[in-house]
Amino acid sequence: MHLPKIDYSTKRVLLIESSGNMRSTIVYMLRQLGISNIQAITINSQVLELIKEGSFDIILLGHNSSDHLTGMQLLEESRYLGYIKPGACWIFMTSDASQEVILHAIDSQPDALLTKPFTMEELKYRLDFLMFRKDALRDVDAAVSRGQLDLAVKLCDQVELSGSDYDYVQLVKGRLLLQMNRFKEAEQFFRQHLNQQNEKESGLCLAEAYVGQNRYTDAKALLIKLKKKFPLYLPIYDLLAKVLEYEGDLLPVQDTLSSATQKSPLSLLRQMELGRVAVYTKTLQLAETAYRKSISLGRNSCHRSPEPFLRLANIKRLEMAELPEREQIGLRNQFDELLNTASYQYPKDRSLKVKSALLRSQMSQDLGDLDDANRHMGEATKFAEQLPHPLDIKRELLDITGDRLPILDKQAEPLPEKSKANAHDPEMSNRVNRLGVKHYLADKIPQAIRYFGLAIENDPKNSRALLNLAQLFLESAKQETLRREERLKMVSRYLRLAERMKLTSEEMQKLAILKECSSTSLDNLPDGSLGALLK
Repeated sequence: MHLPKIDYSTKRVLLIESSGNMRSTIVYMLRQLGISNIQAITINSQVLELIKEGSFDIILLGHNSSDHLTGMQLLEESRYLGYIKPGACWIFMTSDASQEVILHAIDSQPDALLTKPFTMEELKYRLDFLMFRKDALRDVDAAVSRGQLDLAVKLCDQVELSGSDYDYVQLVKGRLLLQMNRFKEAEQFFRQHLNQQNEKESGLCLAEAYVGQNRYTDAKALLIKLKKKFPLYLPIYDLLAKVLEYEGDLLPVQDTLSSATQKSPLSLLRQMELGRVAVYTKTLQLAETAYRKSISLGRNSCHRSPEPFLRLANIKRLEMAELPEREQIGLRNQFDELLNTASYQYPKDRSLKVKSALLRSQMSQDLGDLDDANRHMGEATKFAEQLPHPLDIKRELLDITGDRLPILDKQAEPLPEKSKANAHDPEMSNRVNRLGVKHYLADKIPQAIRYFGLAIENDPKNSRALLNLAQLFLESAKQETLRREERLKMVSRYLRLAERMKLTSEEMQKLAILKECSSTSLDNLPDGSLGALLK
C-alpha cells in the first residue's frame, strides 16, 4: 500500500526504553526520519507524570521483562489512568514475542506492536501507516476528547480516505455509536461491515450491539462462531462470558474464562473474574489458583487491591463447611492470616475494614457463635458509617461470600428501556414474569430471581411474581442450610405482600400451600422443585 509522505519535522516523540544501546539506535532511526523533537528516557517512576503532562504525537514504549517497572506495566497503567490520548500514536516494543506477552499487551490496546530488534524500514512503515490515519482523524479525536460524540460521528463521514483506511474510519464511527448506546444503528452498521469484511473487530462490535438490545441469544451464537475463527482474540471470550452468565450458564462461563486465562495468564482482571465464577460453581481449587495468581500479578499492577485476599479467605471459609470440626483449625488459621495480610498491605483502605468484618461475622455464624457474629457485624456497620460514600452492608456480604441469590441487584444489569421510562408497567411486569418462569424451568435460578424481582419493580401488585419469589426462596432454604434463616425471612416477606393482594383462586391455593410448607420442617419437604410456577 502506498502511503503519502508524512512530515515528521513538527512531531514530538517520547521514547521510553531501559536499554541504553537500543535507545541510542532508535533515536538515530527517528532522526533519519526527520524527527528532531525527541525526548529519550529510561523507565523510571517519573514516566507516568511525563506522559500525563506532555503533548506527544508519538510514544515509543519499550518492554523488558527484567525491568523492575516494565513497559507492560506502564502501558496498562496509562490506559487505566486515561493517559492514552486519542490523537497520540502508541507503539509497544518488546523483545519477548511470547504469546502471553503479546496478548496481554493487546488487552491495553496500543496502536501497534514491534518486536525488537527492528529495522528503520519497519519503524518507518509502521509510523507512516499510523500517523496517516491519526492525522486524518485528528478532528474526530478532538471531538471525542471534548465529549462531543454526535459531532465525532458526523466528522467520520467527512474523512476522505479509501480502501482499508476507509474501513478503519467506519469502524471508529461504529464504535462511537456503541458508546452512545445507539445500538440499533450500530447493529445495522456492523452487520453490513461484517458481511463485507468478515473481520473480528466488526463481529465483536455487532455482538455488543446485540447485547445492548438484550438479544443475548443472537450475541451468543455470533460470539461462539467468532471464537472458533479467531481463537486468540480474547475480547471475544470476555464478552461471551458475560452473555453466558446473563443466561445463567455458569459452567460454560467458567470454561470460557479458563480458556482465556490459559492463553493469556497475565491479565489480573480476567483471573479475578475466573475466581469469582469458580466460587459460584463450587470449583474452589480453580478459584483459589486464580486468586493466588491475581495476588502475584497485583504486586506491580495498577489493578492491585485487597480483593483477592478477601476472596481467598472466603474460600477457606467455604472449605471449612465440608470438614469435621477437628480439621477446621488449619483453615481457620489461613483465613485469619489472609485477612491480616490484607490489612497490613492495605492499611488505608477503609472499605477493607468493612469487608473483613463481614467475612469474620459470616465465619462466626457458620461456626454457630452468634454473639461473635453479631459483634463483627456491628463493627462492619460502624466502619461503613465512617466511609465517605454509603455502603450497602447486605449487598457487600452477598458479594464477598459468593452468594448468587440477592433478590434484584439493581446495579447488576441494566433495565429494559420501557421499564426505565415507566416504572409502573403491568404489561411489562407480566412479560418479565413469564421470562422468569422460562428460566426457572431451564434450571437457571439466579436469572429467574432477577426476572421475578424486575417484574415486581414494574408492578408491585404482581401477585404471581411475589408467589414465584416466595417459592424460589423456599426451595433454596431447603437446599442451602447455611442461608436457611435468611431465605425463610424472604419467604415470609413475599407471602405477607401477596396476602395483601387480590388473588385468584389458583393464587390463593398456592399461597396456602407455600404457607403450610414454610411452617413445616424443611427437612420433611421433598427435594427439588415444589411444583410448577404460575404462568
